[in-house]
Amino acid sequence: MSAKLEIALHEVSVRRADHWALHEITLRLRGGERWALIGGNGAGKTQLLKLLATDVWPTPSGREQVVYKLGNRRLDRRSAKRHIAYLGAERQDKYARYAWNLRVRDLIATGIHGTDLLLDVVTPAQRRRVTALLRACSLTSLASRGFLSLSYGQKRVALLARALAARPQWLLLDEFYNGLDRRYRARIDAILERTRRAGQSWVVAAHRASDVPPGTTHLMELHEGRLIETRRYERADTMRLARDAREGPQAPMRFHKAKRGKRLLRLAHVDLYVDYRPVLRDVNWELRRGEQWAITGANGAGKSSFLKLIYGDLSPALGGRVERAGLRPGTPIAAWKRRVGLVSPELQTDYSAGVEVLELVASGRYASIGLVDPPTPQDRRAAARWLAFFELSALARRKARELSYGQLRRALIARALCAEPRLLLLDEPLTGLDPRGRAAIKRFLQQLMKRGVTLIIAVHHPEDLPTGITHGLYLHKRRAIAIDSDSAN
Repeated sequence: MSAKLEIALHEVSVRRADHWALHEITLRLRGGERWALIGGNGAGKTQLLKLLATDVWPTPSGREQVVYKLGNRRLDRRSAKRHIAYLGAERQDKYARYAWNLRVRDLIATGIHGTDLLLDVVTPAQRRRVTALLRACSLTSLASRGFLSLSYGQKRVALLARALAARPQWLLLDEFYNGLDRRYRARIDAILERTRRAGQSWVVAAHRASDVPPGTTHLMELHEGRLIETRRYERADTMRLARDAREGPQAPMRFHKAKRGKRLLRLAHVDLYVDYRPVLRDVNWELRRGEQWAITGANGAGKSSFLKLIYGDLSPALGGRVERAGLRPGTPIAAWKRRVGLVSPELQTDYSAGVEVLELVASGRYASIGLVDPPTPQDRRAAARWLAFFELSALARRKARELSYGQLRRALIARALCAEPRLLLLDEPLTGLDPRGRAAIKRFLQQLMKRGVTLIIAVHHPEDLPTGITHGLYLHKRRAIAIDSDSAN
């Protein structure tokens, strides 16, 4: 029987800028164990996973120890790293940020080589390994597709195949199920189940019960950088996570009556293509003030593209029309964008750099990525007001990359509101938030609706919708279908 990798931490701390991301962590992970890692936003989950993966190293204290053992043999960091695969949101973001549009088969091959790009020739044995993974992950038909052309769910499966290509002993998944519909969650569960039968170990960071893969054996919980509990994972833990996330049988969406105001937007006979691929066909739809819309549909149905069309980042094919209230034909789209707030996964990618949080929020006044000039006193006041609204004032001077995924999502919603828009486009706005954060954002959104802000929200989880939604649009097979409380779900 081959030796299994064991990881031991003793009194390990990690300092990030002016705060401790992890504080005196003592933990032992044995080969064959499968852990769920839980804790609120900012608890230190990502830092712990990166520490285990050797991507982050402890802040020296004189007491810290990090030990990797393969059987009776101790490994150095470099040798241990070959047995560990870490997969977080920034991996997917990185390809978009640098426009690395590798073919799926080449993407998987980089996992064997341990590189971002394919720098070496793929040997016949490695090619067979890639082919087997394409088949096992149901990706064969996508082997020649560019990674950036894939749907959100397809990208996640492709990245999992890449991580598995190196045959890691430990698989570290950081909120990996975020943004996935039930079909893709089940697909990833099936892939992980096959690896479990082969002896795979894992640590999976999660906020929801549905984010914990079947076969998980242990639980650890972090709070404010401290490890407060480690034990066997039990059925009661699934029930607790489901209760906290308000997961349960999917009930039909309930819509509230709307006071129809003047028309804000109209789509007429819109066909939409992205990278020359058809996404939506013959969409006829209008939005009026006072309406609050939920956009639903499976991964790849076109929800994100629909919001980009409304915002102005995508245009309809010839023959389709987008009519925006108050904008005459020929008006620069920037005039519209300054009246509309947007939150999307792509923005989270764009703001992974070192901009300060206050400047990030202030940039919403200009619909820009960052600021060209230093923020004015008016910019600072507006940003400070929304930072306080979202309880982020203490983080104003931190860099965006120092925030947790959930904290950055709240900051991006604050950015979207900084220009006082009357229309807010939200693409999975609660993704990456812990139960407390989701509840808080839903309350904030309800307050915004009462203030007269119109929301269009794309979601996978109906429980993520705030009270007050008046209409639904279901995207399916390139069609946009209006739904009501009787036909929903």
